Amino acid sequence: MFESLSFAAMKIELEHQKQRAKDAKKANKKYFAKLAKRPPRILDRAVASLHEEVFQEVDCLECANCCKTTSPIWRDKDIERAAGFLKLRPAELTEKYLHLDEDGDYVFNSAPCPFLGEDNYCSIYEARPKACREYPHTDRKQFHQILSLTLKNTEICPATLEIVKRLQQILPV
Repeated sequence: MFESLSFAAMKIELEHQKQRAKDAKKANKKYFAKLAKRPPRILDRAVASLHEEVFQEVDCLECANCCKTTSPIWRDKDIERAAGFLKLRPAELTEKYLHLDEDGDYVFNSAPCPFLGEDNYCSIYEARPKACREYPHTDRKQFHQILSLTLKNTEICPATLEIVKRLQQILPV
């Protein structure tokens, strides 16, 4: 999807992707409302299949838009794991990189992720938060429970937008 694009071209492509997601948001929201009424296992099977298919085509290291624009939610276990990996005390990691948001969740102080390298590799990959491990959450069971999150993720993740587009083709409502 993004192979061999220059940084400038990648940035333009991501801006176009975000606009496409915004343009499709109303229709996608309507589609998801109808989709939520279908049996969850049918949706889970379809999305799992599409996740595998799309991620055969997408290299997250070419994009890393999620790491550049959003923050995962950090749970206590995530903080402890990453702090150990970085040889810091959990309080030090929290003080240096995180703050409590309006929902009471720990998130990064700013974007991009402070652990994202210029090559789009994560310097704490082995100890990254659960939210990063699971992003964009398109390979989980009970997918019907995260339709609103998926809608938000279409503006961030080109793979998510593609999965939703293909889902509409194979599961019309």
